[in-house]
Amino acid sequence: MEEKKIQKVMNLLSDWNPLKDRVATVSDLDGYRTEAIDILFQINLRLPKSNVLNIVRTVLTQAFDLALDKNECIKPAKRISEILKE
Repeated sequence: MEEKKIQKVMNLLSDWNPLKDRVATVSDLDGYRTEAIDILFQINLRLPKSNVLNIVRTVLTQAFDLALDKNECIKPAKRISEILKE
């Protein structure tokens, strides 16, 4: 997995900040690094049939016990798809 892509997804997740105000309560967040790696790993594992939207939503929901709906994840998922094509 390319470090450059991990960093880009980390930056995207940090800018989006799906945790909102809860971000301060997660002590081992590390700039969303683990979640970025999990998302990229799941996408690579399921290619070519990966659904980036569902992967983003599932990883973040499971990691942080969030109730994200698909609409909240559309823009980040599209951007991650773009990052993968770079």
